[in-house]
Amino acid sequence: MPTTRRTFLTATSATAAGAALTVLGTARPAAAAEDEYDTLRARWLTIQLGTGYDPAAEPFADRLKETGELARGFRDTMAPTADSLWPGHRFDPPAGITQSYSRLWTMTRAYAQEGTGLTGDQALLADIKRGLDHVSTTVYNPSTTRYGNWWEWQIGSPRLLLDIVATLHDELTEAQREAACAAVDHFIPDSMLGDYTGTSTGANRVDLCRSVALRGIVGRKPEKVILARDALSPVFPYVTKGDGLYTDGSFVQHTWVAYSGTYGQVLMDGLGRLFALLAGSTWEVTDPKRQIILDSVEHAFAPLIHDGLMMDSVNGRAISRGYLNSDDLGVMRSDHFHGHALIAAIALLAQGASSAERDSWHGMVKGWIARDTVTPILTDRQFGTDDLARLHTVQASPVPAAPEPVAHRLFTSMDRSVHRRPGWAANISMASERISYYECGNGENPRGWHTGAGMVYWWGPEGKTDQYTDWFWPTVDFYRLPGTTVSTKRLADKAGGEWGEPKPDAQWVGGATDGEFAAVGQHLKGLGSTLEARKSWFCVADAVICLGAGITARDGAPVETVVDNRNLGESGSNSLTVRSRWAHLEGHGGWVLPSGGRLRTLREDRTGAWSDINTTSSTERRTRRWQTLWLDHGTDPTDASYVYLLMPGAGPRELAERAADRGWLRTLANDSARQAVAVPSLGLTAANFWTPGTVRGLTVTGPSSVLLRRRGRTAGLTVSEPTRTGRPFELVWHHRVARVTAHDPSVEVLSTGRELRLRITPGTAGGGHRCEVTLS
Repeated sequence: MPTTRRTFLTATSATAAGAALTVLGTARPAAAAEDEYDTLRARWLTIQLGTGYDPAAEPFADRLKETGELARGFRDTMAPTADSLWPGHRFDPPAGITQSYSRLWTMTRAYAQEGTGLTGDQALLADIKRGLDHVSTTVYNPSTTRYGNWWEWQIGSPRLLLDIVATLHDELTEAQREAACAAVDHFIPDSMLGDYTGTSTGANRVDLCRSVALRGIVGRKPEKVILARDALSPVFPYVTKGDGLYTDGSFVQHTWVAYSGTYGQVLMDGLGRLFALLAGSTWEVTDPKRQIILDSVEHAFAPLIHDGLMMDSVNGRAISRGYLNSDDLGVMRSDHFHGHALIAAIALLAQGASSAERDSWHGMVKGWIARDTVTPILTDRQFGTDDLARLHTVQASPVPAAPEPVAHRLFTSMDRSVHRRPGWAANISMASERISYYECGNGENPRGWHTGAGMVYWWGPEGKTDQYTDWFWPTVDFYRLPGTTVSTKRLADKAGGEWGEPKPDAQWVGGATDGEFAAVGQHLKGLGSTLEARKSWFCVADAVICLGAGITARDGAPVETVVDNRNLGESGSNSLTVRSRWAHLEGHGGWVLPSGGRLRTLREDRTGAWSDINTTSSTERRTRRWQTLWLDHGTDPTDASYVYLLMPGAGPRELAERAADRGWLRTLANDSARQAVAVPSLGLTAANFWTPGTVRGLTVTGPSSVLLRRRGRTAGLTVSEPTRTGRPFELVWHHRVARVTAHDPSVEVLSTGRELRLRITPGTAGGGHRCEVTLS
């Protein structure tokens, strides 16, 4: 007699319940090895389909109904041919085969889950099996030689195929299961997990291991599970170059691209699923370096999430996706989409964390849930019942919601900086010989040329975090990204090359931070132009102090510094007030020009489609209103410069007072050799030395970034060497110092008394080196 959905649930409920306990590492299965495969397969279903929720309650009921409606449509339109399973969707990379498996997976979920309207439908099951057999015999089998995009064959397709086989395991014939396993063995040979090179690194390696581990479970091949588990180990340690996690919290993929948001999310989600799947089993992941992954939640990823969104500076080419022409029900792939996906991965990973880690992460997740008013996390349409169930469980936990931190994080290994103050945040995106200007590829993001030219993202204090969500990328002027200094010389789509290939031959990119304030700098070299400049951002209590110097170009094109370019929405009427030394944009904040200067402004409506910047995205066109403010350096400038303050959330009175207070900011230097400021009320002196030199009592013998904070009778210095040569250099503070109270091992105290003389041995990571002193 055919197995009904009801009997299937009854048969697996006890096993799944036991699995739920072992996910938390509280028990170890005592069953024989043969039964362990069934136990892990049942556990995988709880991970992939969710558990502990009421299918009749919202948002689960709506999501399950939606799954059923999609599945019904896919079933009705399925029409196998020699090169496709659905009309108009050929088995062609980059995602033709994967899309077919994705539709079959939707049909499988509709069959396997309660509340879809198709639960246990035998006609649907027959169509799923017919579709599986067609893809298998036509294209996804050991006789096919891989062509086109490797991801299609080795990640996208096997991941979905094995989810289907695991779910329908007892409904499939042994021949069907063996065909699936044989295809995975063919397209992911053991050698793919042998060397940690090429496309088998970072997030990609985790995806490969996920498929191989599940293949071992559904095919009862312990050597495959062992191979997958052991092949995870190279992902865990910190790296010093290329793909992976760095000690400063940076995450890089594709060798040169800052990718915490998308590939980083894939890494964390994949590891969370594998840790949960194998916990307490014969093949549990016991490598002690897995703790690095757990530590990275707060060290590497959470600092880049703001009120539920993932900062676009680490989302790579995914910023161009928006609405894809696919089966995603019109889900917008925005900064909030990527943030929510990572938040769900953190909730999943928390199941295998310590109680202290779990409480801390749950507090952060609850805070993000509470503050995201743009796209409510608990009803996000990208989520299936699995992620929704986990997030609702976190929301119901007794842990209090955590606020956004007040801190500065400098991710030197991926040229990114995040400054957080009460009620607002800013994010700086740069490029160097180590990190690309931008990434394009697969028809995505062909105009991201200047996203690494000092772009400054910021979110104000009003809880409105849709600035870069609301059709920002298809309608923005890509020559006028906020914060950038650019030559307006026209560039071709994909200028410089694909996959993160375009990088400037610039070394000095980085800075110094004490964890609250920071000095950040970039030696800017224009993409496809002769432009060169030095840009600095001094991040303080209520402002980002922006300096530019040495701005020079010979392209026969105007050069501009884009003070800002704000998305006002569909028809925003926010008033702009411009005075001689300050400007205010209603509902956003303002800017101060301490030395004056002509601030140019433009309000315009711009129309675009996601398909303009992504060949697989929607062709729908929309219009957004833009307020642009910029400084015109003229055509072919020589040593042009600027100074302005960004003050998120500031009102007209506050801006006017700051502009009138000539003593608040002292610009100590602003040229191609040094950029430095002092803010006496904060006890702050900050300097970026592009070459050895002296400024305001500070002397350095090598290129460096210096942050000096005075607090009464004490002072703290943080020093870095952004060029990363590793060569020792000296710093002299020409000020009376009684004694040094603390210093890093990399700092040698040469003398105190009339002046403080330090010798810094910086290493090659670009990090900060600290010294605390008592003043005479």
